[in-house]
Formats: sequence, structure tokens, C-alpha cells
Amino acid sequence: MDGDQIARLSYLGLLVLALSGWFVMQVRGNLTRSLQHAAIWGLIFLGVIAAYGLWNDIRQQVAPVQSVAADGRISVPRGPDGHYRLMVKVNGAAVEFVVDTGASDIVLSRADAARAGLNPEGLAYLGTAMTANGPVQTAAVRLDLVELGTLQDRDLRAVVNGGEMEGSLLGMAYLRLFRSIEISDGTLILTR
Repeated sequence: MDGDQIARLSYLGLLVLALSGWFVMQVRGNLTRSLQHAAIWGLIFLGVIAAYGLWNDIRQQVAPVQSVAADGRISVPRGPDGHYRLMVKVNGAAVEFVVDTGASDIVLSRADAARAGLNPEGLAYLGTAMTANGPVQTAAVRLDLVELGTLQDRDLRAVVNGGEMEGSLLGMAYLRLFRSIEISDGTLILTR
């Protein structure tokens, strides 16, 4: 150790000694209660440190993130609810889709259709689709631009669900544009 390090260490020792002396003077009347408070604050401090240290490990479970590789492969981790969700830009608007191999079409909720610049109230709901909740009316639409990472598709057919629907579904009409669809170790991998 050089002289600067010895000086810093001495200063730190004096500071700890002064703070310890002040603490002892403050708690001498009620030592038990003060020690309980110190233990609680120590546990809170350790919890914060542990959460910060583990955040990178648990982040994928709390908020999974899709990634797009340079070769166009898209990796989508399974969400906590067991579904694969993709953020896709539809006509420039970000829309979260649930990947649904049981759906034939790209199915937009009314809210997502409005966000994508379509007017759900002005559409003609002439089609019918069978869902788990029974038949629903649908309106056929064309999507000018669908972007997933660096991939762009133009003039895609989709439907707007006329019923109540929490989110939108990315069905086989879009998924068949990929060369391969693979699920491995809880990750959906789409390759063009």
C-alpha cells in the first residue's frame, strides 16, 4: 500500500469510529429497539441488493423480450401466461399479437384496428368466424404495411373482430410467410 491508500484507510477508520460512537450514544437508552430497527434496515438493504443482482436472471420471466437476429431469425420467449407474444408494427402502429397457430387469419381487435388507422365503426362486418366463445362477425381489411423487426410485408389480408376481444391474434395467414416455425426450450423461433 502506498501513502495515499494508508491515508484513505485511516480516514475511513476514523469516520467509522465517529459514526459508531454517535450511534452508541444515541441508542444507549433503548438498545433493543434500536438493534431491531438496524436489523430491519439491514434486511431491506440486503433485499434491494439481491433484487438488483438477480434482475438480469429474472427479467425474461417478468418481461420477456423478442429479438431479431441479423439473419432475420426472430426469437420470442414464452410469456409467463404460456403464450408467445410479438410486437408488430401495423401501418406504423405498434400492436401486440398473441401467436395463434389455430387462427387462420391475422385478427385485429377493434382497438388495435383503430390504432393502425382503420376505422372499425365504418367497416362492413359481413364475415363470420368460429371462436372458442362461439361465432363472431368479422370485417375483411387489407394492411398496407406489416413490420416485424427488419421484415416488411405489404398489402396483407386481415380481419377485424366485431366482438369483444382483449388483444389481436397472429394466425397462419402471417405465419406461413416464414420458412420455418420452431419451438425449442420455451422459445419460438421464426425463420424466413
